[in-house]
Amino acid sequence: MKPIIRSIQPKDDSEMGKIIKNVLTEFKANKPGTAYFDNSTNHLSATFVENKSAYWIVEENGIVIGGGGIYPTDGLPLDTCEMVKLYLSPQARNRGLGKAIILKCFEKAITLGFQNVYLETMPELDQAVNLYERLGFEHQSSALGNTGHFGCNIWMVKKLI
Repeated sequence: MKPIIRSIQPKDDSEMGKIIKNVLTEFKANKPGTAYFDNSTNHLSATFVENKSAYWIVEENGIVIGGGGIYPTDGLPLDTCEMVKLYLSPQARNRGLGKAIILKCFEKAITLGFQNVYLETMPELDQAVNLYERLGFEHQSSALGNTGHFGCNIWMVKKLI
């Protein structure tokens, strides 16, 4: 059965939290200042009720295999949202699912009035960095906003319009 991409629901929280922590552990990026230690990681559905935010789950055969979303992070310019917590389990990778989530993020950001999408990541997640570059994200020299992710040292922005 083909994977579906849908909005997050409370029943997805536990599984998505495990995926995030497992991926960060897999790539040896489970360090302070990353999503691994975010309070929201295990209850994303409650976080993404925030106005001007959205989070999608990738589900295959009834099993959550990844997700990602956008959020109006404090301290960002008003025309910029952050792409957050985009993580895929190993069986979801190299299938175009990350790109599909990112494109959903772009579409939603535009409909919400954002002109830019910001993200933070780290060198350990080099496959993701390569995808971001291919989709038009440009490297920045410093962090934007108040993300609390001091463990991330790659900052990128995509201009939507």
